[in-house]
Amino acid sequence: MPRVVVASFNVHGGVDGWGRPFDVVDACRRIGADVLMLQECWIPDGGMSMAARVAAELGYVSVELPFARGRITAPPDRPLDRWGPRLASRRVHGIRLDRRRAGSADQRPRSRPRLKFQRGTWAIAVLSRLPVTGSQTIDLGKLPTDHARRGAIVADIDLHGAAAPLRVVGTHLAHLSQGSPRHIASLRRTLNAMTPVPSVLAGDMNLWGPPLVLLLPGWSRAVRGRTWPTWSRWPVAQPDHILVRGPARAEVGEVLAITDSDHLPVRATLVID
Repeated sequence: MPRVVVASFNVHGGVDGWGRPFDVVDACRRIGADVLMLQECWIPDGGMSMAARVAAELGYVSVELPFARGRITAPPDRPLDRWGPRLASRRVHGIRLDRRRAGSADQRPRSRPRLKFQRGTWAIAVLSRLPVTGSQTIDLGKLPTDHARRGAIVADIDLHGAAAPLRVVGTHLAHLSQGSPRHIASLRRTLNAMTPVPSVLAGDMNLWGPPLVLLLPGWSRAVRGRTWPTWSRWPVAQPDHILVRGPARAEVGEVLAITDSDHLPVRATLVID
């Protein structure tokens, strides 16, 4: 029976809450997945995307989907040892998305003049060390109070010895308060209309496990454990999920102690019956 290791990691643009960069490539190396879903990837204007750099250095093929424009603000001269500033002042540090009105031109961020920042694009990616036989994207649209136009990447992965490909779906959903069940319903309808094959749906869902599987009947959780936030003494919630359906089952599911981002990565070893 074929086995495959899949993982999901929200990398927070490769910076902490102060805007200090961390080694995303090394974090992904430590995850050690055959197929890796990344959220909040950063594509700097005029530079190489984060997902492309991970793919080049670790031997993956990458499929990316941009969600929103934004900026990463440089850290202050003397940041404190903690992951980021207090919540009340976090609006002036780290990664921030542009607030755009429908039909408006790209807006320059309102930043304090003394703060330096890097412009770029906020995205998701699916990376695979196994052959990708096909890929497509699903447009989920933009919710009124969300800064990003959400979507999903669907990639069919060739598992040697398997009768059918493994369908991997990577996404990053809006918050429940922003109306994410609308996107979940749209994603459910689209995936249900596809040819049934062993499937994995993974990413930062911004939703707890029990209501998520109620909104996605037929899918089961491969990993259970709290993943957010890393800056507290103990994480309090699990917004990061790996779900499976069809003849794909989780042999091992775990939350990894890689604390560079504000989210812990999740990883599962799947068996395809």
